[in-house]
Amino acid sequence: MKMSAAAFGGNMKLLLDIWGFGRCPPDVCENAHLWEPWGNVVVVVVIKPLKWWTDILDLVFVKALAGIRRINLEGLRWKVFDAKGQVLGRLASQVSTVLQGKDKPTYTPNRDDGDMCIVLNAKDICVTGRKLTDKHYRWHTGYVGHLKERTLKDQMAKDPTEVIRKAVLRMLPRNKLRDDRDRKLRIFTGDEHPFGDKPLDPYVMPPRQVREMRPRARRAMIRAQKKVELQKQGGAAIPIRKNKKKDEENVEVLA
Repeated sequence: MKMSAAAFGGNMKLLLDIWGFGRCPPDVCENAHLWEPWGNVVVVVVIKPLKWWTDILDLVFVKALAGIRRINLEGLRWKVFDAKGQVLGRLASQVSTVLQGKDKPTYTPNRDDGDMCIVLNAKDICVTGRKLTDKHYRWHTGYVGHLKERTLKDQMAKDPTEVIRKAVLRMLPRNKLRDDRDRKLRIFTGDEHPFGDKPLDPYVMPPRQVREMRPRARRAMIRAQKKVELQKQGGAAIPIRKNKKKDEENVEVLA
C-alpha cells in the first residue's frame, strides 16, 4: 500500500523537518517497510495498518514539536495561556506581548527575547458582537475569480488553532524576527500538550473592565425614569428641547 503526503494529513513536511529528509520517523519505522522521497511525494509501504486515532495524536504532537530545535531555549520561560472563556483579541494581544518580550525590562526591538507561549483550549475561545458570522477570512488561489472566503464560525469548526494564530501574527511587527516568534507559539485545541516535562508557568490574564451600560444608553434610561416619576406625581412631562435658540426666534417672529 502506498501513501502520499495527503494520507498523513499534509504533515509530511513537518516530519521531514524533524527527522531529516529520507529518514524514517520512529513512530512510522515499526510499521513502514520503505521510506523514500519520490519528487514531491513521499512513498511509504506499510506492512501492518496503523491505528488512526493514535496516528492523529502523534501528528498533532509532531506538529507541535516542529521547529523546536531551531530555538535557543536557554533562559526562556514557558508561559501557558488558557483560552477558555477568553476574548480572542484580548488574548492575542497578551500573547503577542510575551512573544516580543515586551513584558521584560530588557526588551529590545531588534532582538528576539520573547518567551515560549503555549495556548490551550483554543476551541473554547470567545468573541464579542456578531463576529462569528460577520468576520471573514479571505485568500486567493491565484486563478482568475478564485477569491475564497470563510467565516469565523466555519474556521472555528475546521481548525480553531488557526484563528488564534492569525490574530497573534497580525499583531506582530512584519520584520525578520516574525518567523522566529511564530515558532515560539504553540496552540492546542484541548488541554493536552507534549511539554509536560518543561517548567511551565501559567499566565494570569489581567482583569477585564466591562461597562454595564454605555453612556448614551445610561442617559436615555435616566431620562425615561425621570419621565415616569413625573407622570406618577401627576405633572406633565417636560419636553426636552435641543435647540432653545431656534424656539425663541420662532416665538419672536410669531409675536
